[in-house]
Amino acid sequence: MNVAVLPGDGIGPEIIAQARRVLDKLGLKLEFQEAPVGGAAYEKHGHPLPASTLRVAKDADAVLFGAVGDPRYDKLERAKRPEQAILGLRKELGLFANLRPARVHPELAAASALKPEVVSGLDILIVRELTGDIYFGQPKGIRQKGKEREGFDTMLYSESEVRRIARVAFEAARKRSRRVCSVDKANVLETSQLWREVLIEESKTYSDVELTHMYVDNCAMQLVRNPKQFDVIVTGNMFGDILSDEASMLTGSIGMLPSAALDENGKGLYEPIHGTAPDIAGKDIANPLATILSAALMLRHSLGQPQAAERVERAVSKVLQSGLRTADIHTAGTRKVGTKEMGDAVVAAL
Repeated sequence: MNVAVLPGDGIGPEIIAQARRVLDKLGLKLEFQEAPVGGAAYEKHGHPLPASTLRVAKDADAVLFGAVGDPRYDKLERAKRPEQAILGLRKELGLFANLRPARVHPELAAASALKPEVVSGLDILIVRELTGDIYFGQPKGIRQKGKEREGFDTMLYSESEVRRIARVAFEAARKRSRRVCSVDKANVLETSQLWREVLIEESKTYSDVELTHMYVDNCAMQLVRNPKQFDVIVTGNMFGDILSDEASMLTGSIGMLPSAALDENGKGLYEPIHGTAPDIAGKDIANPLATILSAALMLRHSLGQPQAAERVERAVSKVLQSGLRTADIHTAGTRKVGTKEMGDAVVAAL
Protein backbone atom coordinates (compact mmCIF):
# COMPACT_ATOMS: atom_id res chain seq x y z
CA MET A 1 0.00 0.00 0.00
CA ASN A 2 1.54 3.25 -1.18
CA VAL A 3 0.81 6.45 0.74
CA ALA A 4 1.70 9.90 -0.58
CA VAL A 5 2.76 12.14 2.32
CA LEU A 6 2.37 15.89 1.73
CA PRO A 7 3.28 17.74 4.96
CA GLY A 8 2.84 21.28 3.62
CA ASP A 9 3.39 24.44 5.64
CA GLY A 10 3.29 25.76 9.21
CA ILE A 11 2.55 23.00 11.70
CA GLY A 12 1.96 20.53 8.84
CA PRO A 13 5.35 18.78 9.07
CA GLU A 14 5.09 18.45 12.88
CA ILE A 15 1.67 16.85 12.96
CA ILE A 16 2.33 14.64 9.94
CA ALA A 17 5.46 13.33 11.66
CA GLN A 18 3.36 12.10 14.61
CA ALA A 19 0.81 10.44 12.32
CA ARG A 20 3.66 8.69 10.52
CA ARG A 21 4.97 7.34 13.83
CA VAL A 22 1.53 5.94 14.65
CA LEU A 23 1.19 4.30 11.24
CA ASP A 24 4.67 2.80 11.54
CA LYS A 25 3.79 1.33 14.94
CA LEU A 26 0.91 -0.65 13.41
CA GLY A 27 3.34 -2.90 11.55
CA LEU A 28 1.48 -2.74 8.25
CA LYS A 29 3.22 -2.94 4.90
CA LEU A 30 2.93 0.73 4.05
CA GLU A 31 5.27 2.53 1.69
CA PHE A 32 5.52 6.30 2.09
CA GLN A 33 6.60 8.79 -0.55
CA GLU A 34 6.92 12.38 0.64
CA ALA A 35 6.61 15.46 -1.60
CA PRO A 36 6.42 19.24 -1.04
CA VAL A 37 3.11 21.07 -1.38
CA GLY A 38 1.79 24.57 -0.75
CA GLY A 39 4.26 27.27 0.26
CA ALA A 40 7.02 24.70 0.70
CA ALA A 41 6.56 23.63 -2.92
CA TYR A 42 6.43 27.23 -4.13
CA GLU A 43 9.78 27.92 -2.48
CA LYS A 44 11.32 24.87 -4.12
CA HIS A 45 9.57 24.71 -7.49
CA GLY A 46 7.81 28.06 -7.97
CA HIS A 47 4.36 26.45 -7.82
CA PRO A 48 2.19 25.21 -4.90
CA LEU A 49 1.35 21.97 -6.70
CA PRO A 50 4.26 21.05 -8.98
CA ALA A 51 3.88 18.25 -11.52
CA SER A 52 6.20 15.99 -9.51
CA THR A 53 4.01 16.27 -6.39
CA LEU A 54 0.83 15.70 -8.37
CA ARG A 55 2.39 12.58 -9.90
CA VAL A 56 3.23 11.22 -6.43
CA ALA A 57 -0.37 11.83 -5.34
CA LYS A 58 -1.86 10.20 -8.43
CA ASP A 59 0.35 7.11 -8.12
CA ALA A 60 -0.53 6.53 -4.46
CA ASP A 61 -3.36 4.50 -2.95
CA ALA A 62 -4.08 7.35 -0.55
CA VAL A 63 -2.77 10.81 0.32
CA LEU A 64 -1.94 11.97 3.87
CA PHE A 65 -1.98 15.77 3.85
CA GLY A 66 -0.87 18.28 6.48
CA ALA A 67 -1.89 21.89 5.82
CA VAL A 68 -1.01 24.69 3.41
CA GLY A 69 -0.92 28.46 3.66
CA ASP A 70 1.10 31.29 5.13
CA PRO A 71 0.52 35.07 5.24
CA ARG A 72 3.91 35.51 3.52
CA TYR A 73 2.32 34.38 0.26
CA ASP A 74 -0.87 36.44 0.40
CA LYS A 75 0.39 38.95 -2.19
CA LEU A 76 1.16 36.31 -4.80
CA GLU A 77 -1.17 35.96 -7.76
CA ARG A 78 -4.01 33.63 -6.81
CA ALA A 79 -2.75 30.73 -8.96
CA LYS A 80 0.54 30.66 -7.02
CA ARG A 81 -0.85 30.85 -3.50
CA PRO A 82 -0.39 27.77 -1.28
CA GLU A 83 -4.13 27.18 -0.88
CA GLN A 84 -4.45 26.48 -4.60
CA ALA A 85 -2.63 23.19 -3.99
CA ILE A 86 -5.53 21.60 -2.14
CA LEU A 87 -8.04 22.84 -4.72
CA GLY A 88 -5.84 21.45 -7.47
CA LEU A 89 -5.53 18.07 -5.77
CA ARG A 90 -9.29 17.82 -5.33
CA LYS A 91 -9.82 18.57 -9.00
CA GLU A 92 -7.03 16.40 -10.42
CA LEU A 93 -7.82 13.41 -8.20
CA GLY A 94 -11.60 13.71 -8.61
CA LEU A 95 -12.16 14.09 -4.86
CA PHE A 96 -15.82 15.08 -4.77
CA ALA A 97 -16.98 13.79 -1.37
CA ASN A 98 -15.73 15.33 1.86
CA LEU A 99 -16.45 13.39 5.05
CA ARG A 100 -16.10 15.45 8.22
CA PRO A 101 -17.02 13.63 11.42
CA ALA A 102 -17.68 15.79 14.47
CA ARG A 103 -17.57 13.58 17.54
CA VAL A 104 -17.25 14.67 21.14
CA HIS A 105 -15.00 12.42 23.19
CA PRO A 106 -16.57 12.12 26.66
CA GLU A 107 -13.37 13.45 28.23
CA LEU A 108 -13.57 16.66 26.14
CA ALA A 109 -17.20 17.63 26.71
CA ALA A 110 -16.09 20.31 29.18
CA ALA A 111 -13.76 21.82 26.57
CA SER A 112 -16.62 22.62 24.19
CA ALA A 113 -17.84 26.20 23.85
CA LEU A 114 -21.32 24.85 24.64
CA LYS A 115 -22.60 23.33 27.87
CA PRO A 116 -21.45 19.73 28.38
CA GLU A 117 -25.03 18.45 28.48
CA VAL A 118 -25.65 19.93 25.00
CA VAL A 119 -22.68 18.22 23.33
CA SER A 120 -22.05 15.11 25.44
CA GLY A 121 -22.42 12.09 23.16
CA LEU A 122 -22.43 14.17 19.99
CA ASP A 123 -21.60 12.19 16.83
CA ILE A 124 -22.33 13.96 13.53
CA LEU A 125 -21.05 13.24 10.04
CA ILE A 126 -21.06 16.14 7.58
CA VAL A 127 -20.90 15.06 3.93
CA ARG A 128 -19.80 18.05 1.85
CA GLU A 129 -19.67 18.14 -1.95
CA LEU A 130 -16.19 19.31 -2.90
CA THR A 131 -15.80 19.96 -6.63
CA GLY A 132 -18.83 22.04 -7.62
CA ASP A 133 -20.78 25.04 -6.35
CA ILE A 134 -19.72 28.67 -6.30
CA TYR A 135 -16.05 27.88 -5.67
CA PHE A 136 -15.67 26.35 -9.11
CA GLY A 137 -18.58 27.72 -11.15
CA GLN A 138 -17.80 29.83 -14.20
CA PRO A 139 -17.84 32.68 -15.08
CA LYS A 140 -16.25 34.50 -12.16
CA GLY A 141 -14.07 37.55 -11.78
CA ILE A 142 -13.88 41.27 -11.06
CA ARG A 143 -14.97 43.71 -13.77
CA GLN A 144 -15.53 47.40 -14.28
CA LYS A 145 -19.14 48.46 -14.43
CA GLY A 146 -19.58 52.15 -14.97
CA LYS A 147 -17.63 54.06 -12.36
CA GLU A 148 -17.04 51.14 -10.02
CA ARG A 149 -15.85 47.55 -9.97
CA GLU A 150 -18.03 44.55 -9.22
CA GLY A 151 -17.11 41.01 -8.28
CA PHE A 152 -19.11 38.04 -9.52
CA ASP A 153 -19.19 34.28 -9.00
CA THR A 154 -21.44 31.57 -10.38
CA MET A 155 -23.18 29.04 -8.14
CA LEU A 156 -23.66 25.95 -10.29
CA TYR A 157 -24.55 22.29 -9.75
CA SER A 158 -25.38 19.61 -12.28
CA GLU A 159 -27.90 16.90 -11.50
CA SER A 160 -25.23 14.18 -11.66
CA GLU A 161 -23.00 16.03 -9.17
CA VAL A 162 -25.86 16.23 -6.68
CA ARG A 163 -26.88 12.63 -7.24
CA ARG A 164 -23.45 11.15 -6.51
CA ILE A 165 -22.95 13.10 -3.28
CA ALA A 166 -26.47 12.12 -2.20
CA ARG A 167 -25.53 8.46 -2.61
CA VAL A 168 -22.44 8.93 -0.44
CA ALA A 169 -24.60 10.44 2.31
CA PHE A 170 -27.27 7.73 2.15
CA GLU A 171 -24.68 4.94 2.16
CA ALA A 172 -22.94 6.54 5.16
CA ALA A 173 -26.25 6.85 7.00
CA ARG A 174 -26.92 3.14 6.51
CA LYS A 175 -23.83 2.47 8.65
CA ARG A 176 -25.00 4.88 11.34
CA SER A 177 -28.51 5.86 12.53
CA ARG A 178 -30.12 5.94 9.05
CA ARG A 179 -30.98 9.64 9.08
CA VAL A 180 -29.92 12.23 6.49
CA CYS A 181 -30.58 15.95 6.75
CA SER A 182 -30.06 17.75 3.44
CA VAL A 183 -29.10 21.40 3.93
CA ASP A 184 -29.81 23.98 1.21
CA LYS A 185 -31.35 27.40 0.57
CA ALA A 186 -34.15 26.27 -1.73
CA ASN A 187 -36.40 29.17 -0.77
CA VAL A 188 -33.99 31.57 -2.49
CA LEU A 189 -31.57 29.73 -4.80
CA GLU A 190 -32.41 27.85 -8.00
CA THR A 191 -29.30 25.72 -7.42
CA SER A 192 -30.72 24.61 -4.08
CA GLN A 193 -34.10 23.88 -5.61
CA LEU A 194 -32.45 21.43 -8.00
CA TRP A 195 -30.40 20.04 -5.10
CA ARG A 196 -33.55 19.34 -3.08
CA GLU A 197 -35.41 17.74 -5.99
CA VAL A 198 -32.52 15.38 -6.74
CA LEU A 199 -32.15 14.41 -3.06
CA ILE A 200 -35.82 13.52 -2.91
CA GLU A 201 -35.55 11.45 -6.09
CA GLU A 202 -32.45 9.63 -4.88
CA SER A 203 -33.99 8.93 -1.47
CA LYS A 204 -36.51 6.60 -3.13
CA THR A 205 -33.64 4.13 -3.62
CA TYR A 206 -32.89 4.33 0.11
CA SER A 207 -36.31 3.80 1.65
CA ASP A 208 -34.62 2.56 4.85
CA VAL A 209 -33.04 5.99 5.42
CA GLU A 210 -35.06 8.96 6.68
CA LEU A 211 -34.52 12.16 4.64
CA THR A 212 -35.28 15.61 6.03
CA HIS A 213 -34.48 19.09 4.72
CA MET A 214 -33.28 22.24 6.44
CA TYR A 215 -32.33 25.72 5.26
CA VAL A 216 -28.69 26.53 5.88
CA ASP A 217 -29.33 29.48 8.20
CA ASN A 218 -31.59 27.35 10.40
CA CYS A 219 -29.02 24.54 10.37
CA ALA A 220 -26.34 26.92 11.58
CA MET A 221 -28.60 27.86 14.47
CA GLN A 222 -29.62 24.27 15.24
CA LEU A 223 -25.98 23.12 15.40
CA VAL A 224 -25.59 25.43 18.38
CA ARG A 225 -29.05 24.97 19.86
CA ASN A 226 -29.51 21.20 19.57
CA PRO A 227 -26.66 19.53 17.66
CA LYS A 228 -27.50 15.98 18.74
CA GLN A 229 -30.63 16.02 16.56
CA PHE A 230 -28.37 15.37 13.53
CA ASP A 231 -26.87 12.13 12.25
CA VAL A 232 -25.65 12.73 8.68
CA ILE A 233 -25.76 16.22 7.15
CA VAL A 234 -25.29 16.47 3.38
CA THR A 235 -24.79 19.82 1.72
CA GLY A 236 -22.99 21.74 -1.02
CA ASN A 237 -19.47 23.03 -1.13
CA MET A 238 -19.87 26.52 0.32
CA PHE A 239 -22.50 25.67 2.94
CA GLY A 240 -20.49 22.60 3.95
CA ASP A 241 -17.32 24.64 4.30
CA ILE A 242 -19.02 26.92 6.82
CA LEU A 243 -21.11 24.37 8.72
CA SER A 244 -18.30 21.86 9.19
CA ASP A 245 -16.09 24.51 10.78
CA GLU A 246 -18.96 25.52 13.05
CA ALA A 247 -19.49 21.88 14.01
CA SER A 248 -15.80 21.52 14.79
CA MET A 249 -16.07 23.95 17.68
CA LEU A 250 -18.79 21.85 19.28
CA THR A 251 -16.12 19.24 19.93
CA GLY A 252 -13.86 21.50 21.98
CA SER A 253 -11.17 22.20 19.42
CA ILE A 254 -10.68 22.31 15.68
CA GLY A 255 -7.48 20.43 16.46
CA MET A 256 -9.46 17.24 17.12
CA LEU A 257 -11.27 16.79 13.82
CA PRO A 258 -10.13 14.64 10.88
CA SER A 259 -11.50 14.66 7.36
CA ALA A 260 -11.54 12.53 4.23
CA ALA A 261 -11.97 13.59 0.60
CA LEU A 262 -12.91 10.62 -1.58
CA ASP A 263 -13.18 9.87 -5.28
CA GLU A 264 -15.72 7.48 -6.79
CA ASN A 265 -13.46 4.46 -6.23
CA GLY A 266 -12.54 4.99 -2.58
CA LYS A 267 -9.16 6.64 -3.07
CA GLY A 268 -8.87 9.61 -0.78
CA LEU A 269 -6.95 12.53 0.61
CA TYR A 270 -6.90 12.69 4.40
CA GLU A 271 -6.19 15.82 6.40
CA PRO A 272 -6.98 17.59 9.67
CA ILE A 273 -9.47 20.39 9.11
CA HIS A 274 -7.43 23.03 10.94
CA GLY A 275 -4.99 25.29 9.13
CA THR A 276 -1.24 25.82 9.22
CA ALA A 277 -1.20 27.93 12.43
CA PRO A 278 2.08 29.64 11.49
CA ASP A 279 2.13 31.48 14.83
CA ILE A 280 2.79 28.21 16.69
CA ALA A 281 4.79 26.36 14.02
CA GLY A 282 7.99 24.83 15.36
CA LYS A 283 7.03 25.36 19.00
CA ASP A 284 5.94 21.75 19.74
CA ILE A 285 2.49 22.82 20.94
CA ALA A 286 0.22 21.87 18.00
CA ASN A 287 -2.38 19.15 18.53
CA PRO A 288 -1.53 16.12 16.34
CA LEU A 289 -4.69 14.14 17.17
CA ALA A 290 -6.76 15.36 14.20
CA THR A 291 -3.98 14.21 11.88
CA ILE A 292 -3.65 10.88 13.66
CA LEU A 293 -7.41 10.39 13.40
CA SER A 294 -7.22 11.35 9.71
CA ALA A 295 -4.73 8.51 9.30
CA ALA A 296 -7.30 6.23 10.92
CA LEU A 297 -9.89 7.35 8.35
CA MET A 298 -7.34 6.57 5.63
CA LEU A 299 -6.85 3.06 6.97
CA ARG A 300 -10.61 2.50 7.01
CA HIS A 301 -11.74 4.07 3.72
CA SER A 302 -8.81 3.71 1.29
CA LEU A 303 -6.45 1.05 2.61
CA GLY A 304 -8.95 -1.61 3.68
CA GLN A 305 -7.66 -1.81 7.26
CA PRO A 306 -10.71 -1.21 9.51
CA GLN A 307 -9.24 -3.10 12.46
CA ALA A 308 -6.09 -0.99 12.37
CA ALA A 309 -8.27 2.14 12.19
CA GLU A 310 -10.15 1.03 15.30
CA ARG A 311 -6.84 0.42 17.09
CA VAL A 312 -5.73 3.98 16.39
CA GLU A 313 -9.04 5.47 17.50
CA ARG A 314 -9.02 3.41 20.72
CA ALA A 315 -5.45 4.53 21.40
CA VAL A 316 -6.47 8.19 21.06
CA SER A 317 -9.40 7.64 23.43
CA LYS A 318 -7.11 5.91 25.93
CA VAL A 319 -4.69 8.84 25.89
CA LEU A 320 -7.52 11.32 26.48
CA GLN A 321 -8.82 9.16 29.32
CA SER A 322 -5.35 9.33 30.90
CA GLY A 323 -5.71 13.11 31.17
CA LEU A 324 -3.12 14.24 28.63
CA ARG A 325 -4.02 17.38 26.69
CA THR A 326 -2.36 19.71 24.21
CA ALA A 327 -2.81 23.43 24.85
CA ASP A 328 -5.95 23.79 22.69
CA ILE A 329 -7.94 21.25 24.75
CA HIS A 330 -6.30 21.75 28.13
CA THR A 331 -8.62 22.24 31.10
CA ALA A 332 -8.13 22.31 34.85
CA GLY A 333 -7.16 18.92 36.25
CA THR A 334 -5.50 17.64 33.08
CA ARG A 335 -1.82 17.62 32.11
CA LYS A 336 -0.63 19.81 29.27
CA VAL A 337 1.77 18.16 26.81
CA GLY A 338 3.40 19.11 23.53
CA THR A 339 3.04 17.74 20.03
CA LYS A 340 5.71 15.07 20.32
CA GLU A 341 4.71 13.93 23.79
CA MET A 342 1.12 13.50 22.62
CA GLY A 343 2.44 11.42 19.72
CA ASP A 344 4.56 9.40 22.17
CA ALA A 345 1.47 8.70 24.23
CA VAL A 346 -0.61 7.45 21.28
CA VAL A 347 2.24 5.22 20.13
CA ALA A 348 2.59 3.84 23.65
CA ALA A 349 -1.18 3.24 23.87
CA LEU A 350 -0.99 1.21 20.66
